[in-house]
Amino acid sequence: MGLFKFRSKKTGEADQPADTEDPTETTEGEVGSTSSLADATLTAEEASASKQMGFIARMRAKLNRGDSWLTYDLANLLPGGRIDDTVLDELETRLIAADVGIETTEKILGSLRGRVQRKELDDLAALLAALRSAMLEILQPVAQPLVIDAAHKPFVILVVGVNGSGKTTTIGKLAHRFNAEGRKVLLAAGDTFRAAAIEQLQVWGERNNVPVIAQGAGADPAAVTFDALQSAQARGTDVLIADTAGRLHTQSNLMAELKKVRRVLTRLDPTAPHEVLLVLDGSQGQNALAQAQQFQQAVGVTGLVMTKLDGTAKGGIVLAIADTLKLPIRYIGIGETAADFDVFDAGAFVDAVLSPPRAGGVE
Repeated sequence: MGLFKFRSKKTGEADQPADTEDPTETTEGEVGSTSSLADATLTAEEASASKQMGFIARMRAKLNRGDSWLTYDLANLLPGGRIDDTVLDELETRLIAADVGIETTEKILGSLRGRVQRKELDDLAALLAALRSAMLEILQPVAQPLVIDAAHKPFVILVVGVNGSGKTTTIGKLAHRFNAEGRKVLLAAGDTFRAAAIEQLQVWGERNNVPVIAQGAGADPAAVTFDALQSAQARGTDVLIADTAGRLHTQSNLMAELKKVRRVLTRLDPTAPHEVLLVLDGSQGQNALAQAQQFQQAVGVTGLVMTKLDGTAKGGIVLAIADTLKLPIRYIGIGETAADFDVFDAGAFVDAVLSPPRAGGVE
């Protein structure tokens, strides 16, 4: 019957800078100097809205090529158009298979079962509307964009995550984003153990015209980050983004190293870091949840970035993480380029999961 129709797609190396698009190229929203101030403001607003709609269309296409994994063939399970236990059991199976997790699935299905018993859901449209509402109830509270507090200068962002999650690429995209907002940005190459990590971050710095503080391979990450914060303070930098090592989250020495980085930063700024941003590979499913729990316990994560959502047909792990950890989800990534990275929008994400791409959408 083709109940699941899952896609399989492998993404490229997460920490390789994208060759298909130069982040320093002119982006949507840039305004020519010949425009009047009023026209420029209007153009920027329109361009920003257009850019957001373009991202939503790409997200819908990449999460749902063809029919939705969740709603595909569901209408065939409605005997006489009725919502019954068979339909809810099928939904439960699909949610669990999509990495939503047993506990979160039970929370969603519990709400739906109660409404079915009260005869509040009498057709597929009503069921999907209720399902959307239940998902939004979980995701809306954690859809919290990162706010750069100007009271902290520099605003220090410590980026953590295991190797392969997309840390370096995420840092490059953040640098591009903050640069476009007119902020002075500095990068710290604190991942001194992984081969080529320093060079990759330097490439992103060059592309975004952002300075990178680095030492040699094998240097003390805490010392690199300390030097970077000193430099950022001296230069009047607005945002310092520090990379960190990403060995397996089960290794206690990595967590001890991250704690040391935090301690060293407080010697120069007792309030730093102001954001501990954990990058998670969305295609890893429940393993990503385990990583989030480990990093949260070790370094006190304050925000999440979900990457590689284009590499999974499901995306349900976002729901599981939101429900279990209740940590703010700052950004999501659906591809390698700067245009495939944006602020997390709970409503747009749920719509992308539940609906196939619109006609003429990006495939």
